[in-house]
Amino acid sequence: MKEKLSITDLDLAGKKVLMRVDFNVPLDKGGNITDDTRIQASLPSIQYVLDHGGAVILMSHLGRPKDKRNPEFSLAPCAKRLSELIQKPVIMAPDCVGPEVQNLASKLKPGQILLLENLRFHRGEEHPGEDPQFAKQLAQLGDVYVNDAFGTAHRKHASTATIAQYFPGMAAAGFLLNKEIQYLGSALLSPKRPFYAILGGAKISSKIGVIKSLLTKVDALLIGGGMAYTFSKAQGIAIGDSIHEDAFLDEARAILQGKDASKLLLPQDQVVVNQLNNEAVPKIVKTREGISPGYQGVDIGPETIREFTAKLQNGATIFWNGPLGVFEISNFAKGTFAIAKAIAGLRATIIVGGGDSIAALQAAGVSSKISHISTGGGASLEYIELGTLPGIEALSDRSVQGVKR
Repeated sequence: MKEKLSITDLDLAGKKVLMRVDFNVPLDKGGNITDDTRIQASLPSIQYVLDHGGAVILMSHLGRPKDKRNPEFSLAPCAKRLSELIQKPVIMAPDCVGPEVQNLASKLKPGQILLLENLRFHRGEEHPGEDPQFAKQLAQLGDVYVNDAFGTAHRKHASTATIAQYFPGMAAAGFLLNKEIQYLGSALLSPKRPFYAILGGAKISSKIGVIKSLLTKVDALLIGGGMAYTFSKAQGIAIGDSIHEDAFLDEARAILQGKDASKLLLPQDQVVVNQLNNEAVPKIVKTREGISPGYQGVDIGPETIREFTAKLQNGATIFWNGPLGVFEISNFAKGTFAIAKAIAGLRATIIVGGGDSIAALQAAGVSSKISHISTGGGASLEYIELGTLPGIEALSDRSVQGVKR
């Protein structure tokens, strides 16, 4: 992939910088932000624009409002929190397109920040082909375009891909996007070895492509979480009432019989229960012996924890996406927490992607020991699988001279 234009290649003095950020933050029932990590991650790029004489027009989505204006999904709480973090006023626009928004953008002075309302209030954001005018209207607000939203760079949306065509030679990557490309590109596409990957989570369907891709790249792939039961069933092992996907049994079987199957490490034992709560009395069963009807697997067992921990000890590069059990219920979080603590103590490049994996790291108290926590779970998986993303491809190629534009 060609090197892309960076925010540092742009001449920002007196310019209005249209910047795609990822402010898709969790909110409680009172509309309060419960985790501002994604807003904090955008600060270096925003501050850089302000320090270099530009004004910033920020674009983001929040949740899934289904193409309709919904106060529950307003970005107003993000404007308030950004203002507190950057210690400057943030103007909150009533919408992301339209005459009122154009007027606000036209009056913006260097050093000022304007946050547009939720892009997904308009169908044109997620379906740019149905409303090509939407991307054009957004583009008219700024002089240059910066994408700093890695978490949505795998989407071919108006604000992440289509819009770049309106900024020939002036569509650049922000600091966060550059950092993600640097870590995922160098560490995962040309890793120091041994290179181990840990994949968890409930569904094999969303990760089948990345499993196949990783098996060609890693020295070992450790599988846990709900997707492990699809692999068990594919081997003819009883899984009781455990979560699985029958539609992917043939795919799982093909992987188990493939040339890289020897790299696959599946759980040797499971924690099983007959009800999904902390009152349940857990049992440990060997995977090969199967799970009885009425019971379901909820975590990797102690033998698997020992085997996975031992395998990871000499890792030089480790990638982790997805919890290894139902970690939201404290009694079923032991496996996920044990592996989190095991990798945190290693001298390796450790990259973790995905909201649940990040939450597990935070709950285990080891986030500070991780080399790189990716802001995009789905985006990081797709980048590993394909080696690029639509939001990256859309950006301007960087000239060899690297001159200011």
